[in-house]
Amino acid sequence: MVKLALGIVLAAAIATPAAAQNYPSRPITMIVPFAAGGPTDTVARVTAETMGRILGQNIIVENVAGAGGTTGSHRAVRSDPDGHTILLNHLGLATAVTLYRKLPFDPTADLRPVGVVSDASMAIIARPGYQPESLADLIKDVKARGQDVTFAHSGLGASSQLCGLLFMAAVDKKLTQVPFRGGGPVLQALLANQVDLGCEQATTAAPQLQSKSIKGYAVTSTQRIPALPGVPTVVEGGLPNMEISVWHGLFVPEKTPDSVVQTLSAALVKALQDPTLARRFIDISTVPTPEKATPHSLAQTLKGDIGRWRPLIEAAGQFAD
Repeated sequence: MVKLALGIVLAAAIATPAAAQNYPSRPITMIVPFAAGGPTDTVARVTAETMGRILGQNIIVENVAGAGGTTGSHRAVRSDPDGHTILLNHLGLATAVTLYRKLPFDPTADLRPVGVVSDASMAIIARPGYQPESLADLIKDVKARGQDVTFAHSGLGASSQLCGLLFMAAVDKKLTQVPFRGGGPVLQALLANQVDLGCEQATTAAPQLQSKSIKGYAVTSTQRIPALPGVPTVVEGGLPNMEISVWHGLFVPEKTPDSVVQTLSAALVKALQDPTLARRFIDISTVPTPEKATPHSLAQTLKGDIGRWRPLIEAAGQFAD
């Protein structure tokens, strides 16, 4: 019996490195913890297609939406740590640590980072009939009218709501928040002049800004973005502390072997250098980040944003549970 047990242990020890060396041995599932059709889903599908070609296996995107992205992330945490289930999430993974006081997992302990996939700027936008013509004018109006100004966002913990918290902190004035179920309804409300302001991912707002059907005051990146060259940055507009990017990152379960993580990271770097992927990302106002497609870079990004957003969320006093 002892010999049998010892044999099983030895076989498992031998099989684990062998399995890692043969990775990937079957199609990979990429969990996206948000609904199909949104900006994160688009980033995931373009990335999955290119990485799958490099790895020689299909990468199948599975949308597991719910609870601000935590439902799908938790499923990834509980999946087999063999590299055949991976998670593509964004900034929301860092803010979930504070928003969800009963979060059933720890992103920094239960997930291993693979690398940053992309950075997407936000855009401060307004209804077409809103009077201010520049960011400076907007700041004056907000300071004068405060909670008479309505700010639309995509729901508690969404990047648009976080951008609103940062904007209110930067101008030291509270606005009246109006939650919607997604960026699409926010844009529809702005187009109908039902709400005053919003702060959506440039990926979502670019078509309306390009057609000038809504107003654009600033993008939250350090430089103007190619899709919206006429929209200044927040620094140009006088809000140097308003820089925010919605990064996307690739993660695997915590016990995934080092060699598998290295294989995925190398494939991600190569994918993000692909000219076709770069063009498709630029089309949706997202920037590929091959220089940050490493476990260390994503670990630092996640840790930094947990610390950055915790005090803002706690000060707002709005939690998801």
